[in-house]
This record gives sequence, C-alpha cells and structure tokens, in this order.
Amino acid sequence: MAAFGDLNRVNTNVGALDAQLSLNKINRDLSDSRLRMSTGLKINSAEDNAAGYSIATKLKSRIAGLEQALTNVGDAKSVLDIAEASFDSVMDNLIEMKTLATQASSDTLGETERDYIGDQIEALATDINAIADQTVFQGVALLNGDADNAGTKSMVFMVGERATDTLTAEINAINIGSLFSAGNLGANTTAGGAAAAGAAITATAATTSSQGGIGFADGAGNVPTAADFRSFLDNVDTAIDTMSDNVNAIGIKQASLSVREETLSEAISANSGARSRIIDTDFAKEQSRSVKLQIMQQTSTAALAQANMGPQSVLGFLG
Repeated sequence: MAAFGDLNRVNTNVGALDAQLSLNKINRDLSDSRLRMSTGLKINSAEDNAAGYSIATKLKSRIAGLEQALTNVGDAKSVLDIAEASFDSVMDNLIEMKTLATQASSDTLGETERDYIGDQIEALATDINAIADQTVFQGVALLNGDADNAGTKSMVFMVGERATDTLTAEINAINIGSLFSAGNLGANTTAGGAAAAGAAITATAATTSSQGGIGFADGAGNVPTAADFRSFLDNVDTAIDTMSDNVNAIGIKQASLSVREETLSEAISANSGARSRIIDTDFAKEQSRSVKLQIMQQTSTAALAQANMGPQSVLGFLG
C-alpha cells in the first residue's frame, strides 16, 4: 500500500506496483478457478491442499480395492452357481436311480427286466461322474475334490480390500465313489435266493485314476434280486441326503456372498461420497467466485491504469 507522499516521487511508482501486485494475485486466483471448473476437481495438486490431497488419495485407493472386491464377489457367485447347477443335475440322476431301484425292488419284475434296470442305473452313475469332470470354472475342476477324486475343493475368495477380507468355500467331491460306500450294496443273494459267492450290486471307491462306479453283476454273472435292489435303495437315499447337505452348504455360502455384495456396494458409495466432498468442485460456488474475480480483474486493471497516470501530476511542480 502506498505511503503518505509516495505519489510525489517519479522514479518509483509505488501505487502502480501495489495495483500490479493485486492484479497478479487476482489473475492467479482466476486461473485456479478456471482450472477447477475445467477438471471438476477442487484439489488438483498437493499444493492446493496437502492434507485433503493425501486423504483423497487414500480414499481413491480404498475405492479401487472395494470395486475389485465387488467384481471378485460376482466371480465367486458364478463359481458357486456353476457348482449348484451341477449338484441339481446329480440330484436328478439320483432321483432317477431311486425310481428305477424302487421299480426293480418289486417281485413283479423278472431277471431280464432287472438286468435292464441295472444297465440304466450304471449309465446314470457314469453320467454323474461325467458331470463332475465337466464342472469347471477358469480351468479349475470344482467337483473333483483332491487328487484322489475325494475330499473337498477349498476355495478362498477375496471379498474385501484388506488382506483379512476373505471367504472360504468348501466344495465336496461329487462322484459315485464319494456318494456310495465301496463294497456290496445289495443283499448279497442270487436270483434263486441263496447266498451269492460275490456281491450282486457293488460300488468301487474313487482313486487318482477313477471316480468309482456301480456294478450290477457278481463274478458268476448273477442278476441282482428284488431284495438286492431294496438294500440298494437305502444307499441311494443316503446319497440323496449327502447331496442335500452339499446343496445346503452351497446355499449358505451364496447367501454370505450376497451380503458381502450389498455391503461392498454401500461401502463404495460412502467412500466415493467422502472423497467427492474433499476433492470435487462445487460448480455453483466456483462459478460465483469466478464472476467475482473477473470483476476484480477489471477494477484492478483500471486501478493500474490510473496509478500509471499518477506521476504526471508531478509535472505541475515544474510549471
């Protein structure tokens, strides 16, 4: 600000320097205002607000992690959906097995008819093993369990943006070897009712090279009797119960993922709102400020012009 008597000096126009300084500040502020409106960001660099910039950057990182976690949850649900669809197909085959075994359990059928039914059940068992082989997501077999086609397939899903935000799903191996106990599944009798040398209905366990299977003839070629099929029915019911448990376990994990999906969506919205309040431009406020700065720019320019004319008044002393 010019001091008393400064206007009486010619070499240094203090009033013009003050007006120029004011104009430079206004031009700088006006440039910053236009930058905020052009980028939509209130904080464009750490210089604008160091603390706010740091907080906004951390929030941006968290939001990115949450968004990826939300994608992961969607993929995890797809995995379980694929497993559930295969469970439903296996359950349909087991129900068909039960229907056929119930039919064969009646003495109204002869050996030939039971032999046909045995062939049908064997085909259904083969289909169950094929379903397990074909249940794959991203190259990962979901229903083959461990290396012995048994046990469980443990999958860890990343459902958050922190290292501890995980959800583990255990998918049991599904094949004939896991659904039926290895050994004799029949009543161990022949068509004539006498004790058989071998089992009429047998199941084999799963191995590294096989998923197990069901056979309907002993070593002597005896056809299972109605009693054998009635005994086999208990094993089918046990397999259906096992599948029901598996479906229930999958459903529980699916429900957990749905909860995580909703929670992540809410967290993304909340964190995005917090970041926006820190870093985004309030256009109504910034536009008003820009208009104010433009008016001040014009008045400062006029003041500078007048200040430049000030030293001419000194010429009156020389007249």
